Parts: sequence; C-alpha cells; structure tokens
Amino acid sequence: MNRAPAADGVARFAARLGDEWKILILRDLARGPRRFSELERNVPGICPRTLSQRLRSLQEDRLVVRRARKEPPARVEYELSERGRRLVPLIEMMRDYGERWL
Repeated sequence: MNRAPAADGVARFAARLGDEWKILILRDLARGPRRFSELERNVPGICPRTLSQRLRSLQEDRLVVRRARKEPPARVEYELSERGRRLVPLIEMMRDYGERWL
C-alpha cells in the first residue's frame, strides 16, 4: 500500500504563510510596530478588508500581536511576536534572493 507522506515543514509553512499578502505584512512588521493605516500604505494594492483578515490570521498563528495603546491619542499597533521575529532572517533571505535573482 502506497501512502502519501505526511506534510513536511515546508508544506506546512507554505499552507499557512504562502499567501503573498501575509509575507508582505510580515516584511513590513519586521521593520517595527505599525498602525493599520501604515500597513495599508506600505503594502500597495491590499484592500482594508483583506488586510484585516490577514492580520487576524497572523494573530491566530501567534506571529503578530495587536496592541491597543491607551495614551492619547488612543491607537492600535501591530507588531511581530517572538515567534514572528524568528521569521525575520527568512524574510531577509527572500528579499535578497528576489533582488538578486528575480
């Protein structure tokens, strides 16, 4: 009997983070905390609904943290969690590869 191999780490990674928008959001958050409006500006072409959905998904995967700042003016910022910061070297490698080879 021939069984399909269990999904390896690359397959799991691609299934969770293979979305172009998620990678671009993570790339931007790798530079530091951002407000929703900043992410909208820095991720060209993303509509607010899609950005909101992807941020929610990244929070569920514990890669992004949503922080409500109480000091005036009240605002919400998104930043990488510790787990998300572990992706920064990979994002930098993707940037380097894209600039050099694509």
